[in-house]
Amino acid sequence: MADIHAVRGWVESAGAWAPAISMLIMVFQAVLAPLPAVIVTFANAAIFGWAWGAVISWTGAMLGAAICYWLAVGLGRSLVERYAPASIVENLDRASVRYGVWAVFLARLMPFISFDAVSYAAGLLRVRFWPFLLATGLGQLPATIVYSMAGDFLAVDRGMLLGGILFMLLVGALTIPLKAWHSRRRFA
Repeated sequence: MADIHAVRGWVESAGAWAPAISMLIMVFQAVLAPLPAVIVTFANAAIFGWAWGAVISWTGAMLGAAICYWLAVGLGRSLVERYAPASIVENLDRASVRYGVWAVFLARLMPFISFDAVSYAAGLLRVRFWPFLLATGLGQLPATIVYSMAGDFLAVDRGMLLGGILFMLLVGALTIPLKAWHSRRRFA
């Protein structure tokens, strides 16, 4: 809670620039990861209310994900190709073309999977950018809303937070069989 109050105080001190500063903090934490994004999301909700806080947090996280993705494409891909066996790189690229977007979407629904690592991995594995961004946006939206609502209350209603996490897990669990059903139907 001390970290949330510290971030809140720092962002609030920016006055009219507070939303932009908060988005920059989200980008900074995505690229360098000095603090968890949930702290910034809670602080945004406490400052701007849960709805505007969610919009600001979601937008900042999207910018951060895009920057991580492009850093991986620009700086990391050549290292992967240089040091990893070609057969492994080819297999991972084939899998990422087929399942990469769904993997990104499902990973975004799971609060225990590193947001930043998924962004970097998608860039390294050649997941196309616009589908990556769509999967990121849709996949992170439930968590952003739940964390924003919890941050708005700052008393953190654990029942609501647990319900939100269970909802995200349920959506993830239903997405896998729906994807399999859709794939079978499409090729039948």
